[in-house]
Amino acid sequence: MDLLLWRHAEAEDGEDDLKRRLTSRGEKQAKTMAAWIHAHQPKDLRILVSPAVRTQQTVEALKLPFETHRKLGPDACVSELIAAIGWPDAPGSVLVVGHQPALGRLASLLLAGQEADWSIKKGALWWLSNRLRRGETQTVLRAMIPVELID
Repeated sequence: MDLLLWRHAEAEDGEDDLKRRLTSRGEKQAKTMAAWIHAHQPKDLRILVSPAVRTQQTVEALKLPFETHRKLGPDACVSELIAAIGWPDAPGSVLVVGHQPALGRLASLLLAGQEADWSIKKGALWWLSNRLRRGETQTVLRAMIPVELID
């Protein structure tokens, strides 16, 4: 299984966290990363997105169908992410567009075996794969791409 973790692009500050919109810089970040994802996306990609406006705007740059999941919001926990994704047994590939700190904590759990406060930059994409090697299940970091490197 391939798992892509895409943190929402830069958003405005605001009192109502779910209604925060992307800045003009954030809109550019979303379009840039969306173009990279289009060029490299794995087959059978299922896209799961937080209901927050900034994540919805980020994923809209992809122009692909997606599913909004309430449990992927800004207050999501790692167990909710794993359940929504179906890691590691879901068929195909999953792209999650979400928030810190849950995305970073999920990446640390899958790669290092325990939750830690790893930071995923706004607009960045982390691509992980699950594989079986010599009878052992492994998680591999295939790519970690901050949007500035493809801008």
